[in-house]
Amino acid sequence: MLASLLERKGLGVWSEMFSDGVLALEKAGALDTTTPITASFVFGSRELYDWVDHNERVRMLRTEKTNDPSLIARKPRMVSVNSALQVDLFAQANASRVRGVIYSGFGGQTDFVVGALHSPGGRAVIALPSWHPRADVSTVIPRLAGPVTSFQHSFIVSEQGTAAVWGHDATSQAQQLVDEVAHPSARDELREAGRELGFRLR
Repeated sequence: MLASLLERKGLGVWSEMFSDGVLALEKAGALDTTTPITASFVFGSRELYDWVDHNERVRMLRTEKTNDPSLIARKPRMVSVNSALQVDLFAQANASRVRGVIYSGFGGQTDFVVGALHSPGGRAVIALPSWHPRADVSTVIPRLAGPVTSFQHSFIVSEQGTAAVWGHDATSQAQQLVDEVAHPSARDELREAGRELGFRLR
């Protein structure tokens, strides 16, 4: 996803963690050199670690700071991008469980969603593939059965397209998720299930 930003200018990074994608942005000149790159940990290549080492532009803070929604909200036009395992037609995201069993922690997702939504001009994005290849199932489902990690997102994005869910009524949200985010092979089934849930889907 960061590769799509290589031609941008003046970007800043405030994140729980970052990897080699941020280094690629730096090399491309996309980052604002007057703004510290802020995170609580880094994971990537040897080149990335060498670049971070004693780099005055990189500021490492405790997670309690990087993930503080009030600090995130102070950043104008903050765009948070988080992944999920599933989203449902109510625009709710699950980033922690598969078939009711914990798959991973959801990290700072909730913190960054809340922080970005309170940032002046901010947006909260959930990004996921439309289809899970190993499980061979759609990642857009009618309704989550387990805990909801986050909700009230600005946009939900897959390789199929984008659903602009913030500010839309429930039926419009569900329609966009089916038409723009879900895998084509899952759309008919989702429309039928959505109607059973009370959505007036086309």
